[in-house]
Amino acid sequence: MGFREMTLIFIIIVISIIVSILSPNFLTGENLITTALGLAADGILAIGMTVVLVSGGVDLSVGSVLSLSAVIAGGLYLSYGVDIWVGSLIALIVCVLIGLFNGYFIAKIGIPPLIVTLAMMGIARGASYVLTQGSPLSLYGDLKGFDFLGQGRILGIPFFILFFVFLIIVFDFLMRKSAPFRLVYYVGSNENAAKLSGINVPKVKIAVYVLMSVLAGIAGIFTLSRFSVAAPTAGTGSELNAISACVIGGASLAGGEGTVLGAILGTILVGIINNALVLLNVSVYWQNLVSGVILITAVVIDYISHQKRS
Repeated sequence: MGFREMTLIFIIIVISIIVSILSPNFLTGENLITTALGLAADGILAIGMTVVLVSGGVDLSVGSVLSLSAVIAGGLYLSYGVDIWVGSLIALIVCVLIGLFNGYFIAKIGIPPLIVTLAMMGIARGASYVLTQGSPLSLYGDLKGFDFLGQGRILGIPFFILFFVFLIIVFDFLMRKSAPFRLVYYVGSNENAAKLSGINVPKVKIAVYVLMSVLAGIAGIFTLSRFSVAAPTAGTGSELNAISACVIGGASLAGGEGTVLGAILGTILVGIINNALVLLNVSVYWQNLVSGVILITAVVIDYISHQKRS
């Protein structure tokens, strides 16, 4: 655990103590579980975004892909009677194709990630609105245990949270110890040097964007299961939350740096702040303003730290 992670843990503890004094409801078991559930989807996106940022890229389409995966799975079930599990699998296959699209145009054609993923953000979000005609799709009937993903509990702990923790452990280990994932660091640190050392840079980049899209799709499926609603507005702004969390956690917008643990701690910090604003009855408009301030602050800190190293 590095200095950045230790610092974030300290900040989270201090803020939690302050909020618990201001609002006695903060440290209640139900509120903590609700907060954890609320940040689980963004946390899954932050895991994938960490890998993307480390590779030297960025993905602005993740919130829209989250929504589209839920809409496809829910729409197939409601409109065509497709088994909800089969519909979810089809939705994830679509996410793989989206990742391949993003990765191909970024790695092979050479279009900047910002442009490609911004275009995909519009395409995926537009597709969600077209498929739903702008109205949320409510699931009903026998979901064959599908609702357990987002609503079920094991020993009193929501399965969604347990699955989220499992992903954190797996991907934090892979990013630190796995040889294939270490290639992502090499590519993000110095792409030309990576090419000269024999690394297939385009292949690594494509794999990164496929992984990101699949994780966004999984977050969408869990969100669908949790609320039993496929909304075209789901995931709006999630891409900015994920980027903020990753940069706060130590990921660099220049690539080559970042850890999953740091990104999750950043997600927790943002989640606690948002939850505190709700408990203190702060207007939702102020919540959006605070999210923007957190993002710009994280970017400025990242920029200043790199300037000092230079």
